[in-house]
Amino acid sequence: MADRTPLVVVGDALLDRDLTGSADRLAPDAPVPVVTVVPECAERVRPGGAALAAYLAARDGREVTLIAGAGDDPASQALRELLEPWLTLVPLPLTGALPEKTRVLAQDRPVLRLDRGGGRAREATDEARAALRSARAVLVSDYGRGAADALRDVLTARPPLVWDPHPRGGPPVPGTRLVTPAEKEAHGFAPQDGRPGGGLRAAAHSAATLVRDWRAAAVAVTLGSRGALLSYGEHPLLVPAPASHHGDSCGAGDRFAATAAGLLADGALVGEAVEGAVGAATAFVAAGGAGALPRADSRPAAPSPDTDDPYALAARVRAQHGTVVAAGGCFDLLHAGHVGLLQAARRLGDCLVVCVNSDASVRRRKGGGRPVNPLADRIRVLRALACVDAVAVFDEDTPERLLGDLRPDVWVKGGDYAGADLPEAALLQEWGGQAVLLPYLDGRSSTALMARAAEGAR
Repeated sequence: MADRTPLVVVGDALLDRDLTGSADRLAPDAPVPVVTVVPECAERVRPGGAALAAYLAARDGREVTLIAGAGDDPASQALRELLEPWLTLVPLPLTGALPEKTRVLAQDRPVLRLDRGGGRAREATDEARAALRSARAVLVSDYGRGAADALRDVLTARPPLVWDPHPRGGPPVPGTRLVTPAEKEAHGFAPQDGRPGGGLRAAAHSAATLVRDWRAAAVAVTLGSRGALLSYGEHPLLVPAPASHHGDSCGAGDRFAATAAGLLADGALVGEAVEGAVGAATAFVAAGGAGALPRADSRPAAPSPDTDDPYALAARVRAQHGTVVAAGGCFDLLHAGHVGLLQAARRLGDCLVVCVNSDASVRRRKGGGRPVNPLADRIRVLRALACVDAVAVFDEDTPERLLGDLRPDVWVKGGDYAGADLPEAALLQEWGGQAVLLPYLDGRSSTALMARAAEGAR
């Protein structure tokens, strides 16, 4: 978006390739799978490493400058062509060829990786130093190939918002606002001193140790499908993933770091940035990871819409052949019945849009004194639920017009509507959707809560 803060990414760029095929037998001369390459999608090239983080930030609609090693070798030339439509590259001289990582996939699962090219950033340039000194927000994506070390003096004088570290790289500079190691990396950086090597307790110990040793404001240890553990030195905050996906996780760490840096640049608190980054990384894996990204050599379209835009969200999920689920209600006093219904609804598809009545609509339906909570507060509470991907508001008594625009695949109502007429059911049939009822926790309702509160007050 036009009002998003520009971002400078410093780090080590790679060129990634995927060779895609199928495997249904083992080689006769060795116990290895025989991969038959699919001609129409035999090879796909994309940015990797720091270049992927920068590319993802640019696809978010952000102005991005990437400071990374790049030379005149074929891999560097290919990377320049991929990045040119999206961002500004400030190259650092390389000692060798740009590193390339090639994955061989069968049935969309990696079976082998080939690495070549050992180029390292040789030194900083005046152009790189000037770009870094004038940056409003900085992300360091360190893949241990020299770029962060070459500019460490400038980074020390102006600590970055986010540092994504690598075991072969140097430590983050003191004062970094958020460091984002993966769980295994965190344990390597902070030995456990005889403690068990896994689990939340070990992650919490590692995070607290790294906050102290690195003199960072915060450390977020990414835990894959479990989310992330955020520590400021003690009493860590666990940010769970909104859903568990077992797809291709390639690039999920770059998605996490790019999102967190962008949110911090735009003024979010660290906790808010980590929560947004967990959601973005989860959606990234669900969509197929880096291998499912649109081709980087296509010209950029309009900036990506905000995650909270329900119509853009539904369009993206449909484009990926996913299932759009919608649920509706007033949600005036959010209670266990609401939460159970929304959690069950989210499990029916790939995103959940909650359609909520406006204040005027609630008053017409519920009478004077309602809603107890105004629309802005109800939206904020709903958006805070991990199972809710977006919220849409309708001002009418029923959501037919909104549903006609949103066109969900599944429309969910609570079981307390059983036997009642559902006008939405016929509407969904127009585009092949389905209205369903889900069990509702008995005795839970906003009206009942208000009555008990009033009785208690007397």
